[in-house]
Amino acid sequence: MASDDWRITIQVDDEHADVFTDHFGKGELVSPEALQLADDLKGRRLGVSLDEKTVFVYAGSRADAERARQIVEAELKSLGIPAKTSQIDHWLDSEERWDDEPKEETWEQEELDEGYAPWEVHVNCGSHQEARALAHKLEQEGYRPVRRWRYLIVGTASKEDAESLAKRLHGQVELGGEVVYEEMPKNRFAVFGGLGA
Repeated sequence: MASDDWRITIQVDDEHADVFTDHFGKGELVSPEALQLADDLKGRRLGVSLDEKTVFVYAGSRADAERARQIVEAELKSLGIPAKTSQIDHWLDSEERWDDEPKEETWEQEELDEGYAPWEVHVNCGSHQEARALAHKLEQEGYRPVRRWRYLIVGTASKEDAESLAKRLHGQVELGGEVVYEEMPKNRFAVFGGLGA
């Protein structure tokens, strides 16, 4: 089953966009060069869509997309339509974006930009001295733990880092944030302030 994981983008001015989409979408090619190139694509369907002045042509493989780009450029030249065609773009499924589009900032990065750790590891130590020693060790590793009596909260940049650290310290992974409530003996809630990354 073919997929439309490849595309080319054509920037066409307003007055020619509809004409080009209609013409190309129906396969009414006038350029001899385009007709010859199109023979290689027989039996394969290309998707064509229009978004204002931008025409997208989708193909199931890089080779089909390259052939489609050559056809489009030959046809544009033959029709005298001024346009700009892109390189071949590929869909990055794991990132849900085309490779020509900038990678979106994650909510985790936004938290880090604000000065907060998006993930935290909460550790209940056996004593005040143990908490102090562990905090010192973690600081030497590059962490910035917050220590409250025998409790530590250690901010991390990702869930994976938090899970790895929690496993090592026998702690609990929590979402980070500006204010965290931690249940403690003889004091129903204690408030800890925001954490740095």
